Formats: sequence, structure tokens, C-alpha cells
Amino acid sequence: MAVLHWAALILSFVAASHNRIGLVEASIGIGVCYGMLGNDLPSPTQVVNLYKTYGIGNMRLFDPNPEALQALRGSQIDVSIGIRNEDLPSLAVSQDAVNSWFATHVEPYLNDIVFNHITVGNEIIPGSSGNYVLPVMQYLQKILDDRSLAGIKVTTVVSGAALGVSYPPSSGAFTLEASSIMSGILPLLAQRGSPLMINVYPYFAYASDPVNVHLDYAQFTATSLVVQDGTLSYYNLFDAAVDAFIAAMEKVGGANVDVVVSESGWPSDGNGDFTTPELAGTYNRNFLKHITSKAGTPKRPGAYIEAYIFAMFNENQKPDGVEQHFGLFHPNMKPVYPVF
Repeated sequence: MAVLHWAALILSFVAASHNRIGLVEASIGIGVCYGMLGNDLPSPTQVVNLYKTYGIGNMRLFDPNPEALQALRGSQIDVSIGIRNEDLPSLAVSQDAVNSWFATHVEPYLNDIVFNHITVGNEIIPGSSGNYVLPVMQYLQKILDDRSLAGIKVTTVVSGAALGVSYPPSSGAFTLEASSIMSGILPLLAQRGSPLMINVYPYFAYASDPVNVHLDYAQFTATSLVVQDGTLSYYNLFDAAVDAFIAAMEKVGGANVDVVVSESGWPSDGNGDFTTPELAGTYNRNFLKHITSKAGTPKRPGAYIEAYIFAMFNENQKPDGVEQHFGLFHPNMKPVYPVF
């Protein structure tokens, strides 16, 4: 979660201008991230059952946790599984290294788990390890091709740190460093029909400058136009951020690549009046409503965007402050705020 980068980038274009839905309804194409940075979290088996109880049909795992994978067998929950950033340098060395990773973390579960994505790194572009992403993706793609596993899509996850220009949304562009990497990745995604995963957090822009970033624009509740970008009209910050990514993708070979929102959410505590259960509940319910309406964005109207809420639980081993309070549920599995 690239907090400061998102705040700075989103502010750059917002400052220039000025319902309820249950999780059970969101089982198609909507997921929740299952983070595990807590010492009081329920067991993976309990977590999988909680997903099933609330009809959450998609789970994002940040790494191939064996206990979680074992619990997911036969669950009918679609799984996006991640390769840890720290593992990329050793995996990028050879096809054999990636073959071994796949044989250990994916192949044993293929008969019992539906994997929809393998994410190669999380928010690692731009950065010193960003160049490892493409070769690992290529090695993984060869494995999937050899096994005729076309249903599993190889991708990576980027945050607002990858954007050098974000206002107006139609002028969105990657940073120079990110562009050099993404110009190799996006044509591969386009060729394979795979999406790019993006993390989108309107909260951080609002919390950084509530004078210029209005709460209603950040929470999908604005009733009047906020940003006019040529023929494109923006009533919420989420759409503007997604479209800035799409514009950036178009400039480096990704015009036909879909996006998956791999993280979005709002903390319920940790930053005073900016983070209350009421605000978090409003954002996440409206986020779900927006995604499941299949309205798309002004740049891609009517396009369905697969999305994941961050996160399932409050995690007490994350950094102090808001990072510990993005969960839909407390560790005792009681909702932090109503989701129905």
C-alpha cells in the first residue's frame, strides 16, 4: 500500500478542480484481501468459512501460505495468489527456479482450488527490484502454456507510485522508471488477455488535504460534477484514479488490457475523525455498489472491473495507525461495521 504516493498523485488533480449492499450480493467478481499480519487472527479454516458465510467469492493471498491453501481446498473460492517481492531476485534467475516455485505452491492444489491470478510482486514498480517482474512473468506463462492452464492469468500489482502524471485523468502517464518496465509487461498482458492489477485508495488523498479533496468525492456520494476532463465527467475520485492508470497503460502498449482493482478500502480508526467505522462502512458499501453496478468508468463505460476490498481483518502487527484498521472484521470475526 503506497500511502504517500497515492496522496500526492491524487491531490495533484483534485486540487486543480474542485445504499447499502451486502457482501453476500458481491460473490461474483468481488473479493477481499486476506492479510495475515496479526497474532490474534482466526485459523485459515475459520477464515475460509467466514468468506463462505458472507458469500465472498474471491480471495487475494499476498503469498502462498500453505495453511491457507490447504483450507481453501474444495471451497469454490477463486484465489489470486502472490509471489513475495523478496523471492523475485532468485526466481528471475532461471526457468527451473520458477518451475520449482510453481511445483511447490500451485501444482499440488490445482485439482481443488480455482486460481484466477498469480501476481508477480506487489507494488514493486518502480523500484530497484522492478526489473525482476517481467522475466518471472514470462517463466510462469511458459508453465501455464505447457500445462494448458489458460484460466490462470499472470500479472503484477502497481500502486499510484507508478504514475508520474495523474491529472487530468486522460493525461495519466507512468513515471519514466515505471514506463521502462511497464512497456515490457503490458504487451505481454495484452497478448495473453491478462489484466493489470492496480491499488486505488481515495482515502489517502482525502486525509492529506480535506480542503481540496472533498469527502463526497472520495466516498462516491457527490451529486454534482467535480472534474470535467474533455468529454469525460467525474463524480468520484475512484473513477478518476482508475482512468489515470488506463491512460498511462495506453501509452505503453496496454490499450486493450483490463484492470483489476487489487486493493481499495477505508480505515475505521487510527486518524481521528478521518477514520471512523461510519466512514469506512460508507466507502466500502458504495465501492461494492459501484463495482457490482458494472457502470465502468467514464473512460471505459459499462466495463466490469473485478475488485478486492482491503482487507478482511484488522491486523495488529502492521505499522501503528491506520494500517492496523482496514479490516471488515475484528479478529474475533465480528464485523467492524455493518456490511449488509
